[in-house]
Amino acid sequence: MTSKPLRPCLHPGCRELVRCGYCDKHRPKDSARRSTESRRWRGWYSLPIWTDNLRPAQLLREPWCRECARQGRRVRATDVDHIESHNGDWQRFTDPSNLQSLCHGCHSAKTMAESRAKGKTKRR
Repeated sequence: MTSKPLRPCLHPGCRELVRCGYCDKHRPKDSARRSTESRRWRGWYSLPIWTDNLRPAQLLREPWCRECARQGRRVRATDVDHIESHNGDWQRFTDPSNLQSLCHGCHSAKTMAESRAKGKTKRR
């Protein structure tokens, strides 16, 4: 069986020859987001308690985006958000009082702000 030809590392300016991807020096590190520990609770969003119970009940209880309503706009909610991040805590994940309805734009903005805040606190 033939092996792949050697090619330059994908890192800009690196001339190290490799079979595929990056050389050892430039190989991307596994981020915390990719680790299995941070992903173990992501499957909870596929469970019937979320898809058949918590999410639809929240959207029925609060059909309009909470954040847009604060700004005087009436926008239909599409996403259900945890007010306080559950971070893998089942009790917080399933607590209906910890849920709010948001439009996709407001949910994305909130998620981005939380991600940036976590990144800043980790670097200090």
